[in-house]
Amino acid sequence: MIVPIVRDGKLQEWAIIELQGNLEFHYKNKCFVGDLHYEKNDTPVLIIGMHILHGKEAMLPKPLAILEKRKDEDDNTEYAVKAIVKKKLVFKGRPKPIVAV
Repeated sequence: MIVPIVRDGKLQEWAIIELQGNLEFHYKNKCFVGDLHYEKNDTPVLIIGMHILHGKEAMLPKPLAILEKRKDEDDNTEYAVKAIVKKKLVFKGRPKPIVAV
């Protein structure tokens, strides 16, 4: 899954999120997965429902381009580069339940 990383309300960069296992959706709206946050030491934290995952950042061996398909005035198709993805956020561990005390 490729997501934009927004910090302090500004788009910083794009990244790939890599998860171990499967995500199962019980709702029709499959767009929202969870909340992505960063700790003070720049460790990514993903909150999905009542579970939390701690991950790490890793650089991609080859950057990926995010393309946007457009039609020009002559109805020709062109592709514009929207962003370059240079890193991924890897979440290897099992999700831990969030317990409110």
